[in-house]
Amino acid sequence: MQIRVGRTSLLLLLPFFISVCASSPRGVIVLCAGDSLTAEAYPHFLQQLLNKAGIRAKVLNYGRSGNTSGEYLRFLENNKERLAAERPDFVLLQLGTNDVRVDVDHTPADVFKSNMKKIVTIFRGFSGRTGTPPRIFLATILPVPETTSLPFTPESAKRVESEINPAVRAIAEEEGLPLVDNHKLFLDRPDLLPGVHPVRDGYRLMAANWSAALQPFLSR
Repeated sequence: MQIRVGRTSLLLLLPFFISVCASSPRGVIVLCAGDSLTAEAYPHFLQQLLNKAGIRAKVLNYGRSGNTSGEYLRFLENNKERLAAERPDFVLLQLGTNDVRVDVDHTPADVFKSNMKKIVTIFRGFSGRTGTPPRIFLATILPVPETTSLPFTPESAKRVESEINPAVRAIAEEEGLPLVDNHKLFLDRPDLLPGVHPVRDGYRLMAANWSAALQPFLSR
C-alpha cells in the first residue's frame, strides 16, 4: 500500500523533522577539570587541535586556579547540576599539584586519593547526550622543579614522584580509567617547565597529549 502525503501535511510535519534533527547528538563535548594547569591554557589549544583534525568538538574549561583536590571536590558538590547540564561525553581530570604545597593546602596522599575517587564518582553520575556516563580520563601531574619557590619546596617535588602520581596511577587502575601521562612529557622536555606552570609551548604539548588519548574515541 502506498501512502501519499500532501503538501499541507509535509508543511505540518516539517517542524517535527527539524526538531528531531536538531536534537540528534553531533560531535562531542569535552569537559576539562583541574586546577590552574587546566584553567590557564591547554583546553584552548586542545580545541584548536580537534578542529584541525576535523573533529566536531566543544571543549569546556572548568579549571579552578589554586584548587587542591579537596577544594575541587567541594566545587563539584556545590555546582554539580550546572556541570551536569553541560552533558559532557568526555571528562579530562588532572589535579594534585596544589596538594603538594607546604602551606595549609598540603594534602596527605590518602586524603588526596579519597578526594579523587569522590570526584570520579560525581562525574560518573553525569549523563552525556546519548544517555551514557561520560568517559573519564585521568592524568598524572607535572613535575615540580626543585628550584620552585614557596609554597613549594624540594619536598613537594619528591611527593609528586613518591605519593601523588602513584596514587593517580592506582586510581586509574582501580576505576578502570584511561591514564594520560603528562608527567613524562616534562621529564623529557624540562625546558618547557621553568616553574610549576609550563611555558606556552608546554601547554601546547599537554593539549597534544590529551588529544592523542582522545583520538581513538572520537568520530569526525
